[in-house]
Amino acid sequence: MSASSEGTVVEALRWREGRLELIDQRFLPSRFDYVRCTNAADVAEAIRSMVVRGAPAIGCAAAFGIALEAHRQQDRRPREFHAAMEAAFKALAASRPTAVNLFWALERMRSALTVHRDNPKSAAAKLAEVALAIFQADLETNRAIGRAGMKHVPDGARILTHCNTGALATAGHGTALGVVRSARDAGKHISVIASETRPYLQGARLTAWELIQEKIPVTLITDNMAGHFMSQGKVDIVIVGADRIAANGDVANKIGTYPLAVLAQRHRIPFYVAAPLSTIDLKTANGKAIPIEERSASEVTGYAGVRWAPDGVAVANPAFDITPAKLVGALFTERGVTKRPNAAKIRDLFKR
Repeated sequence: MSASSEGTVVEALRWREGRLELIDQRFLPSRFDYVRCTNAADVAEAIRSMVVRGAPAIGCAAAFGIALEAHRQQDRRPREFHAAMEAAFKALAASRPTAVNLFWALERMRSALTVHRDNPKSAAAKLAEVALAIFQADLETNRAIGRAGMKHVPDGARILTHCNTGALATAGHGTALGVVRSARDAGKHISVIASETRPYLQGARLTAWELIQEKIPVTLITDNMAGHFMSQGKVDIVIVGADRIAANGDVANKIGTYPLAVLAQRHRIPFYVAAPLSTIDLKTANGKAIPIEERSASEVTGYAGVRWAPDGVAVANPAFDITPAKLVGALFTERGVTKRPNAAKIRDLFKR
């Protein structure tokens, strides 16, 4: 089996003969390497250390992590097999708390395991099948999001985006960048303004790199330049992704998204969110209930081994912020476009 897909320029995840290979995104664009994972612990560490990132990609990686562990444990007795699998689920669930796709994928895998709980070999085969299905479904979902969202991208649009939401963050094609790709493929002349996305620089390192590979015009700016470019009339629309969307439509996304939404409203610029239904958490009522991951202080005090902050300084490093639903002009999903999302409209999405 292979997780590669025709037409995908970048393969963030590759499933090859029972092993998972992940592009090590910590070193892009200066170095292009794949990390091999052979068990759930390897995948959990890859997620935690940002080898792989982006909510859909994290979900796919977690599913493959469960499949790897099942293959590794399939010759053990059922009781031992299930104890090992429980440890795998626990390790993966603890790897990143905010991205709900992770937990969605683990639930899918747990359901498949339950059906074959008395036969480890059958369970291992089924889990590999389900993991690959999750991967392939995410790719098709991203393309559907792109088709829906591109209708709201005018020809000649200058699109501001934040963080990385492309093939590196998904099974392929991307969510917000998937909309960009789909608009380009439809013949629209578009360009992108990519914010650096401090402190981990996903925009500068990953989004800019992806768009250059695709030959889509891209201009890199620092995060605090966005308001200036909006005030100068140089931004037509803003499109971002999401790591979790609450039942009322509040959006958790990479830190720095909320001020972009506020600025967009101030300058009357459409602010759109592109995400799969698996990112919507109906069990979480609103943004206040979404857990916000606090990452290492070292990501703020320096980068790539170079420290610029003084010793002893206190550091806050929340990885995400919450954008209220009332600031979201439309939500692009695989089931179409939902304008001005709210609790009732979110519920309706799942009935379509």
